[in-house]
Amino acid sequence: MIYTPSITAIIIFILFVALVLGLSFYFAGKTKSASSFYAAGGTIHWGVNGIAFAGDYLSAASFLGICGMIAFSGYDGFLYSIGYLAGWIVALFLVAEPLKRLGKFTFTDALDAKFDSKAIQLTAAISTLIVSMFYLIPQMVGAGALVKPLLGLEHHWGVIIVGVIVIFIVATAGMTSTTYVQFIKGALLIVFSTILCIYIFNNGLKLTPETKHQSYHQFINISPLIENNKIIGADDYTILKQIVVKEQTFVKLEKDGVNRWFNLVKDDDKQILQEMLSTTNLYKGEKLYNGEPAENAKFYQVGHMSKIIVDGQEVEQTGPLGPFKFLSTIEQSEIVRFSQLKFNDGENKVTVWYQNKTAGSDMMKPGLRFKIGKGATPVSKLNFVSLMIALFLGTSALPHILIRYYTVPSQRDARKSTIVAIASIGTFYILTMFMGLGAAINGVLDMESSNMSAPLLAKIFGVGLFSIISAIAFATILGTVSGLIIASTGAIAHDIIDVYMKKNLSEKNKVLAGKISAFVVGIIAIILGIAFKGMNVSFLVGWAFAVAASANLPSILMLLFWKKTTAKGIASSIVVGIVTAIGLILTSPMMWNRYGLNPDNALHQLDNPAIISFTLALLTLIFVSLATQKDNHKKKDI
Repeated sequence: MIYTPSITAIIIFILFVALVLGLSFYFAGKTKSASSFYAAGGTIHWGVNGIAFAGDYLSAASFLGICGMIAFSGYDGFLYSIGYLAGWIVALFLVAEPLKRLGKFTFTDALDAKFDSKAIQLTAAISTLIVSMFYLIPQMVGAGALVKPLLGLEHHWGVIIVGVIVIFIVATAGMTSTTYVQFIKGALLIVFSTILCIYIFNNGLKLTPETKHQSYHQFINISPLIENNKIIGADDYTILKQIVVKEQTFVKLEKDGVNRWFNLVKDDDKQILQEMLSTTNLYKGEKLYNGEPAENAKFYQVGHMSKIIVDGQEVEQTGPLGPFKFLSTIEQSEIVRFSQLKFNDGENKVTVWYQNKTAGSDMMKPGLRFKIGKGATPVSKLNFVSLMIALFLGTSALPHILIRYYTVPSQRDARKSTIVAIASIGTFYILTMFMGLGAAINGVLDMESSNMSAPLLAKIFGVGLFSIISAIAFATILGTVSGLIIASTGAIAHDIIDVYMKKNLSEKNKVLAGKISAFVVGIIAIILGIAFKGMNVSFLVGWAFAVAASANLPSILMLLFWKKTTAKGIASSIVVGIVTAIGLILTSPMMWNRYGLNPDNALHQLDNPAIISFTLALLTLIFVSLATQKDNHKKKDI
């Protein structure tokens, strides 16, 4: 994608960052004790904490990743919204109040409340660090995706900027400043997402997309000569190469010294060659866009409607639509999606995006991404079920979410803040459906980054809205990363150094250890964010949820509701959950592709490990606890 940064966007971004840093300076002088650094002293109002929950939870995965998935895959992307929201039901009815009663600063405190177990202290702290790292990766990837259109900088600079700012936020004022950053950005995200949806409804549906900021690539259609299923002629183009990949025929044609990729498609009763969006990875890391150098700006935003049907009649535009009419009209119409394929043409690695006309009814039901209906296999169904298990169970096991229960004064406040969070988060997730579909039909998709769908949608309604939405998205990342780093610093400084190693640090040294830990974790997050450039952030967060659900949730639930749970059972469950979840992820088809290997040759075909790793962790806790019942007399009374 060719981006041109806006001065307005840069100014608004700087103002947002200045606000965040100002909050950190303001609260820095009030952060003297370990309680204030790790848990804001337990003084946060439940209403503020509820919105801060939303600000913490509505991360880059929610705003950038889900909107992008819906834009590219329709209803399948919205299933992430459903899974993320459903997880809060577990948090409300099973975890909120008991966890507040058990804990002090961290997730490890809660698990170890009835024991005084070195094994729990160490394994729970390690689990917190690993889950936080898995969750940090997509946030940093999202930051890199945002900074290019917003500031005109490359991906790695966005990751570095977020890392530096967040390290400053956490190192100066800890949980207090983090809470208010999350509160402000959570409220702003919901308000301006609502405004963006109002723009979408007022704009309605148009057959030919219009834009105020970018030109659209003109696709070329050629009538080929075909003999024995081979293309032997293509007007005045020279045929350089043709290849069949996954039943798609691709042809490389040259004219006037420029070569482009085309695919063979049927247009009514005849076959045509249709030019595609494509990139070719050359030596020295250069890229060609549609056969021409990147500086020629031949790679543009795409995605539009090919047919609009209102009440059985084809129209060119609808005018303003209400929310329900908007959805029903899309369901009757036809949308041009862009499907991606990667292959090696014998000389270079090529990525192509070809037009894929999709019925609106298919966009509004599962199947475009998750094969669970027609064409489904047992593995694809298992993958889907496994993902939903991870999303449903993972929320109540995320360390940066759990520690927020320690920032309110009482168990009742914990419950009330959870209800506020559910209302806020549920409202936002309803809006993601409209924002994702709005991006799909308004010609604003960046084929290289589905994560940019929502900000680019805002851009067609004016650079001011784009600037605010992008700055809020950036603040969203700041808030979530701050919460994750707070959880990580608590695991290192409080759980490992102070409790496990029994260093008995003074209040001042506890805070100092937390600040040093924040710096170390921040640096690691920057490195990982750069390494995972280009992956959809919601997909990456799915992995974090899977690891959290596997490593942490069996221990939380069994500790709260099964009296026979032992310390060794908890520690063993955490280890099994971590090892199996990460092991399955590292050997998955998605990672095989990341390694540059054929995904079909991966050790297994499961991209989402929770259905196996959570089950094994739960069974491990039960069997080990039953085998170590003699240890239960060592429990502490609460």
